[in-house]
Amino acid sequence: MSTTTTLQEAAGYKATGRVFNFSAGPAVMPLPVLEQIQQELLNYNGTGMSVLEMSHRSAAFEDIIHQTEANIRKLYNIPANYKVIFLQGGASLQFAMLPMNLLAKDASADYIITGSWAQTAFKEAKKVGTVRAAASTESTNFDRIPAQSELQLDPKAAYLHFTSNNTIYGTEWSEEPVAPEGVPLVCDASSDIMSRPLDISKYGLIYGGAQKNMGPAGVTLVIVREDLLTRTPANLPALLDYRLLSEKESLHNTPPTFAIYATGLVTKWLLENGGLEQMAKSNAAKAGLLYNAIDNSNGFYKGHPQPDSRSKMNVTYRLPNEALEKAFVKEATAQGLDGLKGYRTVGGIRASIYNAFPYEGVEALVEFMKVFQEKNS
Repeated sequence: MSTTTTLQEAAGYKATGRVFNFSAGPAVMPLPVLEQIQQELLNYNGTGMSVLEMSHRSAAFEDIIHQTEANIRKLYNIPANYKVIFLQGGASLQFAMLPMNLLAKDASADYIITGSWAQTAFKEAKKVGTVRAAASTESTNFDRIPAQSELQLDPKAAYLHFTSNNTIYGTEWSEEPVAPEGVPLVCDASSDIMSRPLDISKYGLIYGGAQKNMGPAGVTLVIVREDLLTRTPANLPALLDYRLLSEKESLHNTPPTFAIYATGLVTKWLLENGGLEQMAKSNAAKAGLLYNAIDNSNGFYKGHPQPDSRSKMNVTYRLPNEALEKAFVKEATAQGLDGLKGYRTVGGIRASIYNAFPYEGVEALVEFMKVFQEKNS
């Protein structure tokens, strides 16, 4: 079967004119969610208006935000002593907001540096207070996740921060690092959030932008253990204050209403399609198919990460030379396989295959890879 045929016959893509979107984010969303948004755009639930026009103080929107939170709590089985907050500014704002709230002036926090975003989080936190690198894999161009034995951890740290999935380099923690007893574990989960079950009780705080797996760009999710909110200094500006924003149930000011609504629909879709357990199985199957194609290409395709650190969300690999990589991206785009160009610090190819990305799209890419290799070997 040709790549073009695979694309046209893929479930949900026939006659829609849609491509297979491998973008790292904003990324592909579930087709049923997009269709529901389309149906409700002019008149949401009989209100006579769009969610885009709706007051965030209205009963209709309060129902939306409360249901979205309930969906998230159910998906992650979040304990009652954790707060869920919807914020703006992306994960990048959290790089500074986190230490502003949890890092006292006389304390230090530990950061594990496994990629560009972990590095940026570390640099931003440095502007706020004292932080130290507990480990770094920069010397091998961030091609792996460090072992627990490599971590040089401070038993008195205010928190231990790690980035669970590295979008640019294509590495992912298969298990979270173990923090010293009493040290809260903090995670930037932006690019693998809601892709698999997590034991939330292991974490002090988890944050992530929605635009990979959870919804559209514009809303950031923070899940924080309630006792940590007592650390928030009294003099923080209101919109940087976790405690205040939690008390106001994310409604201190106008939140990103439409993004929260869309996130509610995505989380509902996740619940209706087997929850995070099923997402983990589906994501493993997609990633396995693509990594198998790389591993069986006789070296024509070479993965960037070491095998035991491979991401199930972002598959990064190189071809024999840059000229072939440019041709690969150009020809793939023409075939309806969009967004495959790798990030500039890694180069090559990056295929982002988040929750909503269909298995048929990975099949189409694998078929294209075989044909491209045959033509260029």
